[in-house]
Amino acid sequence: MSFMKQLAIIGPTASGKSDLALALAQEHNALILSIDSLSIYREIDIASAKPSYEELLAVDHFGINTLAPNENANVFTFIDEYHRAHAAATQQGKNLILVGGSSFYLKSMVEGLSTLPEISEEIRLQTALMLNDLEEAHRFLSNIDPLTMAKITPNDRYRIEKMLHIALQTSMAPSQWFHDHPPQPILHNCPILSIDIARSFLRERIALRTQKMISARIIDEVAELERLYGREPNSMKAIGIIETLEFLDGKITKQKLLEEISTHTAQLAKRQQTFNNNQFDVQIRAGVEELYTIATTILTHP
Repeated sequence: MSFMKQLAIIGPTASGKSDLALALAQEHNALILSIDSLSIYREIDIASAKPSYEELLAVDHFGINTLAPNENANVFTFIDEYHRAHAAATQQGKNLILVGGSSFYLKSMVEGLSTLPEISEEIRLQTALMLNDLEEAHRFLSNIDPLTMAKITPNDRYRIEKMLHIALQTSMAPSQWFHDHPPQPILHNCPILSIDIARSFLRERIALRTQKMISARIIDEVAELERLYGREPNSMKAIGIIETLEFLDGKITKQKLLEEISTHTAQLAKRQQTFNNNQFDVQIRAGVEELYTIATTILTHP
């Protein structure tokens, strides 16, 4: 009897993660879970640089085209997708490859999250009313749990909502709840492979990808997204989209659009490299070709 094997591929944007994952999945009978904060949304295809229609047909993907652009993705979205992907891989007798640039979500799976209490409909309604004034909600929680709230900004609606749910449902300070319910890791036996790429080469890849986005009509895509969903959703504040909206507003030229997307993507890539290097204690760092060989050994070793 064969057992499912899994591994994760991390690296900065445009470093070749998706191509590596796709090649491995096709060669070694695997499903793919995308851990990417933009590919999770339907209709955001060019700005997210998600796999092509043909690539999505070639290998079953999870974590792609799951939410509408006006919905909000969070760590629990990706945990749910992981459970779906893991169950499918187990049922189908396949391996599982996790890949993506949003390594915060992977870190949350590795370290685990505290379980949250069941929230009653009454508490959800009370919370919704309090969220009409975020600053006041933040002050309310700060009086209950100043240490926790010192780490949460007054405009962080998502985290304030979670803290309100805990405080109102349990009559406990959130820090006490988390102390009593320590995190339980979700991801076990999953080697982490980190793409090592020279920064100069990465900048070239980013510039090329940005040019492809422009050629693939990212401007039309963003204009249609704005028509359908406006500018308020979190997805509309992503790199590639926010600059294109500036172009549509007449604030920048098309050449400046290309330059700004490239620059901001390179800055993101640098942050991703720093995060990956500092937040994962155990990882295998190498170039793409060497990682392919290492991953093959992991996925085929009895």
